[in-house]
Amino acid sequence: MKASLQLRLSQQLTLTPQLQQAIRLLQLSTQDMQQEVSRMLEENPMLELAEDSQTLPYTGETNSTSTANGEASPSSEASAESEHADDNVTGEIQEWNDSPASRVRDEDDDSFPEQAALQASLRDHLHSQLSTTQLDDHDRKIIGLLIDALDDNGYLTLELSELMDMLPAELEITLDDIETALVQLQHLDMPGLAARNLGECLALQLKALPAETPQRELAITLVCSHIELVAAHDFAKIKRLLRCNDDELRAAQQLIAVLNPKPGSEFDHAVADYVIPDIVVDKYKGRWRARLNTEAMPKLRVNQIYANILQQRDDKNGSQLSTHLQEAKWLIKNLQQRFDTILRVAQAIVQRQEKFLEHGAIGMRPLVLREIAEELELHESTVSRSTTQKFMLTPRGIYEFKYFFGSGLATDNGGSCSSTAIRELIKQLVSAEDTRKPLTDSRMSEILAQQGIVVARRTIAKYREALHILPVNLRKSL
Repeated sequence: MKASLQLRLSQQLTLTPQLQQAIRLLQLSTQDMQQEVSRMLEENPMLELAEDSQTLPYTGETNSTSTANGEASPSSEASAESEHADDNVTGEIQEWNDSPASRVRDEDDDSFPEQAALQASLRDHLHSQLSTTQLDDHDRKIIGLLIDALDDNGYLTLELSELMDMLPAELEITLDDIETALVQLQHLDMPGLAARNLGECLALQLKALPAETPQRELAITLVCSHIELVAAHDFAKIKRLLRCNDDELRAAQQLIAVLNPKPGSEFDHAVADYVIPDIVVDKYKGRWRARLNTEAMPKLRVNQIYANILQQRDDKNGSQLSTHLQEAKWLIKNLQQRFDTILRVAQAIVQRQEKFLEHGAIGMRPLVLREIAEELELHESTVSRSTTQKFMLTPRGIYEFKYFFGSGLATDNGGSCSSTAIRELIKQLVSAEDTRKPLTDSRMSEILAQQGIVVARRTIAKYREALHILPVNLRKSL
């Protein structure tokens, strides 16, 4: 086949670097966005944090001319390219700033950050308690080995024989020595530590109660010999085996219910995750409105000193400084576009979920991404990016945007009911039920049907499991 040259005319859609950055910034969470801004501040000398009082007109109202949909379209790309072609180094410098309160916070940036109080681990705490005892060095070493073998919940998962086999023979430690050390460890500090199973853990805590505690011995018998029946709420079989009445069994069950099955968890070092809301929702003149959280908005501007230097130079088009200036303007504009889009989406959500803000989860209405996209003339993927890892501070708490979206079920009057509202109704039914005769999934389905909400039994079971509500047999009590 002979090679030849052919001229072909075609159209191709490409994403400019600015559009790629806009899409990436839109899908980032607030924390990730702030990290991206910090990185750009370090890499780009043309960017700096604004410290004066000049601000952009962010008043909480949406920009009607903004079409920040984060999608690549020929018209938007062409307009973006033409706008950047007309930019010059002496153009208007955009600045972002916060309220006076935030400026006071910036002035205090040199202060030392608050440090979280250090909390001793479980092993450190037990070793500290061991050092205050009057035991000899031999017993302390064995107990120290047992302490190091505990898991994070305070349980001893290794068999004593396995632990002895792991010790060097020259130590001359017998199995009796280890068993004695285990008893000493179990009575060292918190009752329930160093237990080998759940029953022993609960029994140790019960034995630490005063001897005159009503039904203490019955509770010890239950956790040591019949813990499976207690977990299954098989009260009839328990009463038949132990020959006790309802009052005695109820008192023993109440003792067991207040025990801690994981005593070592009190020393857990889990750190709470803090969420910075992007939107603040409040009521103004009788109407619910969404406002941008100024604390989450970075205060950026172009460095005036470098901009003046670049203005006085002749190689404005080819210098590295000119490239940094263009990137700085892109970042500032894309950040403004990001917040404009988030605000528009948030306001549309608030308008549709006013009943939730007024009455709680039971007032949630069905909502899908397509509704918001059609109203704002955005693509569904843009709305999805705007609602992922974005949070809204409302009088009822902080919620992710995604929380306000959900499917709905039909009602008898031709309307629909949100799945969130149905879950709230299930919670209310369970909280108000008679624990001696708890409601079955079928019965809850019948009750909702009487209110005009048609929900199948298996759907009730699915929602109940999602709410971590136990089945009917495990919710039954004496």
